[in-house]
Amino acid sequence: MANNRNGRERKARGRLAAAPLKQKTAAAQPAKEARPALKGKAGALPVAGVGASAGGLEALEGLFAHMPSDCGLAFVVIQHLAPTYKSIMGSILSKNTGLKVLEIRDGLKIRPNHVYLNPPDRDVAIINGALRLIEPVEAHAERTPINYFLRSLADDLQERAIGIILSGPGTDGTLGAKAIKAAGGLVVVQDEKQAKYSGMPGSAIDAG
Repeated sequence: MANNRNGRERKARGRLAAAPLKQKTAAAQPAKEARPALKGKAGALPVAGVGASAGGLEALEGLFAHMPSDCGLAFVVIQHLAPTYKSIMGSILSKNTGLKVLEIRDGLKIRPNHVYLNPPDRDVAIINGALRLIEPVEAHAERTPINYFLRSLADDLQERAIGIILSGPGTDGTLGAKAIKAAGGLVVVQDEKQAKYSGMPGSAIDAG
């Protein structure tokens, strides 16, 4: 009987001694580092706004010819177009890329592996992941449609926004690129030496 009692006491003391050790071990384990949250809308698709003007066709062809058809991105191309201009950009790009090329319609939801082209007589904004066509307030000569779209892109997607500035005269796109950079997104600018018109790329580069 005494032996059995002594055995039970030894087991009890063993359990009590082990309990603090188990708690200490658990407390000593480092907490899992929290992943930083993206500031854009949860699950939002990364979207690249591509600004192009004079001399931009060749750059656009090169960009999309080398873009995988399953890249997982959406591209919105904003060009300087006269109000009555009938663009054939869609048919040209479709021959050089596996991505699906569409002209923007009001309310069109962004989808991956697509290229969206702006119409000639409207500004474009992205709101809650959908493309909206806005009647311009400014006279056509004063419009900066690339800035307009890129700034809306920065506001809507923040870290998931991408700005791409290609060939063109003037400075359109610079303010939009700055907005995307400030929101934590990515900005890519064509090399001035490769652009037919270095105004837009050069202005974006000079702005940092």
